[in-house]
Amino acid sequence: MSPELQNILVMIVVGFVAGWLAGQLLKGRSLGLVGNVVVGILGSFVAAWLLPRFVALPAIGSSVIINSIVYSAIGAIILLLVVGMVRKAA
Repeated sequence: MSPELQNILVMIVVGFVAGWLAGQLLKGRSLGLVGNVVVGILGSFVAAWLLPRFVALPAIGSSVIINSIVYSAIGAIILLLVVGMVRKAA
Protein backbone atom coordinates (compact mmCIF):
# COMPACT_ATOMS: atom_id res chain seq x y z
CA MET A 1 0.00 0.00 0.00
CA SER A 2 1.38 3.40 -0.94
CA PRO A 3 2.10 5.92 1.83
CA GLU A 4 -0.36 8.41 0.33
CA LEU A 5 -3.19 5.88 0.35
CA GLN A 6 -2.30 4.84 3.88
CA ASN A 7 -2.38 8.49 5.03
CA ILE A 8 -5.81 8.98 3.45
CA LEU A 9 -7.17 5.84 5.13
CA VAL A 10 -5.82 6.97 8.50
CA MET A 11 -7.41 10.40 8.01
CA ILE A 12 -10.76 8.73 7.25
CA VAL A 13 -10.62 6.56 10.37
CA VAL A 14 -9.50 9.50 12.50
CA GLY A 15 -12.22 11.62 10.90
CA PHE A 16 -14.81 9.01 11.85
CA VAL A 17 -13.78 9.25 15.50
CA ALA A 18 -13.50 13.05 15.33
CA GLY A 19 -16.98 13.37 13.81
CA TRP A 20 -18.49 11.25 16.54
CA LEU A 21 -16.61 13.29 19.18
CA ALA A 22 -17.71 16.60 17.65
CA GLY A 23 -21.31 15.38 17.60
CA GLN A 24 -21.08 14.52 21.29
CA LEU A 25 -19.63 17.93 22.16
CA LEU A 26 -22.15 19.89 20.08
CA LYS A 27 -25.36 18.06 20.93
CA GLY A 28 -27.68 20.85 19.75
CA ARG A 29 -25.90 21.23 16.42
CA SER A 30 -25.44 17.56 15.68
CA LEU A 31 -26.25 16.29 12.17
CA GLY A 32 -26.90 12.70 13.23
CA LEU A 33 -24.34 9.92 13.18
CA VAL A 34 -23.83 9.78 9.41
CA GLY A 35 -23.71 13.57 9.04
CA ASN A 36 -21.27 13.88 11.92
CA VAL A 37 -19.03 11.20 10.43
CA VAL A 38 -19.00 12.95 7.04
CA VAL A 39 -18.25 16.29 8.73
CA GLY A 40 -15.58 14.55 10.83
CA ILE A 41 -13.88 13.16 7.76
CA LEU A 42 -14.02 16.55 6.04
CA GLY A 43 -12.83 18.15 9.28
CA SER A 44 -9.91 15.74 9.33
CA PHE A 45 -8.83 16.90 5.89
CA VAL A 46 -9.38 20.56 6.81
CA ALA A 47 -7.41 20.14 10.03
CA ALA A 48 -4.55 18.37 8.25
CA TRP A 49 -4.36 21.07 5.59
CA LEU A 50 -5.35 24.29 7.34
CA LEU A 51 -4.29 24.14 10.99
CA PRO A 52 -0.53 23.67 10.40
CA ARG A 53 -0.55 26.72 8.09
CA PHE A 54 -2.02 29.07 10.70
CA VAL A 55 -1.56 27.59 14.15
CA ALA A 56 1.35 25.78 15.75
CA LEU A 57 -0.55 23.50 18.09
CA PRO A 58 1.50 21.81 20.81
CA ALA A 59 1.85 18.04 20.83
CA ILE A 60 -0.57 16.33 23.18
CA GLY A 61 1.18 13.40 24.76
CA SER A 62 3.43 11.24 22.64
CA SER A 63 0.80 9.62 20.44
CA VAL A 64 0.44 10.85 16.87
CA ILE A 65 -3.05 9.31 16.66
CA ILE A 66 -4.27 11.24 19.71
CA ASN A 67 -2.92 14.46 18.20
CA SER A 68 -4.63 13.65 14.91
CA ILE A 69 -7.95 12.96 16.64
CA VAL A 70 -7.77 16.22 18.60
CA TYR A 71 -6.86 18.28 15.53
CA SER A 72 -9.50 16.54 13.42
CA ALA A 73 -12.11 17.09 16.13
CA ILE A 74 -11.25 20.79 16.06
CA GLY A 75 -11.77 20.80 12.30
CA ALA A 76 -15.04 18.85 12.64
CA ILE A 77 -16.35 21.19 15.34
CA ILE A 78 -15.56 24.21 13.17
CA LEU A 79 -17.33 22.61 10.21
CA LEU A 80 -20.34 21.63 12.35
CA LEU A 81 -20.64 25.22 13.54
CA VAL A 82 -20.38 26.57 9.98
CA VAL A 83 -22.93 24.06 8.66
CA GLY A 84 -25.25 24.95 11.55
CA MET A 85 -25.00 28.65 10.72
CA VAL A 86 -25.64 28.00 7.03
CA ARG A 87 -28.65 25.79 7.81
CA LYS A 88 -30.16 28.48 10.06
CA ALA A 89 -29.62 31.16 7.42
CA ALA A 90 -31.29 29.09 4.70
